[in-house]
Amino acid sequence: MAQRFGGEFSPDGKGPQKGAAPAPQRPAARPDPAGARSNILFVPPVILAFMSVGAGAVGLALGLVGAGLWGLGAWLTREGLRAEAAYDARKIARRPALPRKILGSVSIALGTGLAAGIHGAAPLHAAIYAVVTGALHLASFGPDPLRDKNAEGIDQFQQDRVARVVDEAEAYLRTIESQIATLRDRALTGRVAAFDARAREMIRTVENDPRDLTAARKFLGVYLMGARDATVKFVDVYTRNKSTAARAQYESLLTDLDENFAARTQKLLGDDRTDLTVEIDVLRERLQREGVRAPANME
Repeated sequence: MAQRFGGEFSPDGKGPQKGAAPAPQRPAARPDPAGARSNILFVPPVILAFMSVGAGAVGLALGLVGAGLWGLGAWLTREGLRAEAAYDARKIARRPALPRKILGSVSIALGTGLAAGIHGAAPLHAAIYAVVTGALHLASFGPDPLRDKNAEGIDQFQQDRVARVVDEAEAYLRTIESQIATLRDRALTGRVAAFDARAREMIRTVENDPRDLTAARKFLGVYLMGARDATVKFVDVYTRNKSTAARAQYESLLTDLDENFAARTQKLLGDDRTDLTVEIDVLRERLQREGVRAPANME
């Protein structure tokens, strides 16, 4: 039997309800910043390890050490590219604590020097190979960010506070995403991705105006921590018995969090400096129902 098409924007469709918070735009899928150009660096150490098999005991040992240094350099480069992408995506960010790409260049240079030495190159020639390889690697991938990224007109202390809170909030969100990913449930993954986009919208708002940190800190700290703990508990329960009740409670929690994060973000964007009390008690009760107790000093 034919069924008439209808939807939100069809003639008879119901549009978005007045006053409802606009849905956040989910970020477009982006390729891994450490793509093929860094993954290909894992090929030379494998080749070097195989080529060292017939080089005698000492040659084999040095070859394996060289392959290990190459592999370490490739891994450092990949992680450095990811850290740099995260740094570039934020308006306020600390420089990576470890200059991974620079250390990757050094590690690959040492591995190259050993590889050249065990295959008959003179020490001077091996050193030249090492320096050239390290320089080419650094030129290809660039150095790590070496300075903190700050916003103009905001004092350093306030920017450091924002950076700490944002780092903590993004760590909570990564844990939530990774926990839900273990369930391989597309619907739940989509719900969590929508909440993730909502929370990151608040994070970007605070980064654009660090003065909003006081109003948003409880959401980016206490409530994201509670959401993380509730997610870990839900995944543990749902993995064991596929409880529909637990799933319904968790989805309801996501809805409450999404709505309240949206309301608070809208107030921040509207530059409302009044005492913002957007359903904090409701969130506290919801988290307690999920078995997560809020700290006594959260007010």
